[in-house]
Amino acid sequence: MRISAKADYALRAALELARAAGGEPVKTEQIAAAQEIPLRFLENILGELRHGGVVESRRGAEGGYMLARPATELSLADVVRAVDGPLANVSGSRPDALRYPEGAEVLREVWVAVRSSLREVLEGTTLADLADGELPPRVAARLEPEDAWQPR
Repeated sequence: MRISAKADYALRAALELARAAGGEPVKTEQIAAAQEIPLRFLENILGELRHGGVVESRRGAEGGYMLARPATELSLADVVRAVDGPLANVSGSRPDALRYPEGAEVLREVWVAVRSSLREVLEGTTLADLADGELPPRVAARLEPEDAWQPR
């Protein structure tokens, strides 16, 4: 599983909006500075998030970006899908749509299981969870095994 820089930046920008006081619009420059995201890249990402229904924009002196829905209703998966598309695909295809030759069919099940694991974490965690600084118990439990923190 590879997380793109765009998805990482999108999640950081959305988290910054979730943490904004009173849901007030936040200027692009503020988000970029707070999260150390290149401004031009952030502008494109915010456009994709707007198109994906994650954020809204308001024009004018008091304008900026804000979440389109409450942070409790926006999962990390919503953000990732808005900028990168499906959570898991194999060569551009959904795992459940793959067809393998005899003897390799079990790979389809592996890819579906990988997608299911991603969904459990990314759909089971909201922007509000991150803004509160606490992961849902099912997600936090995945951090407990010592080998979770070990690179391989």
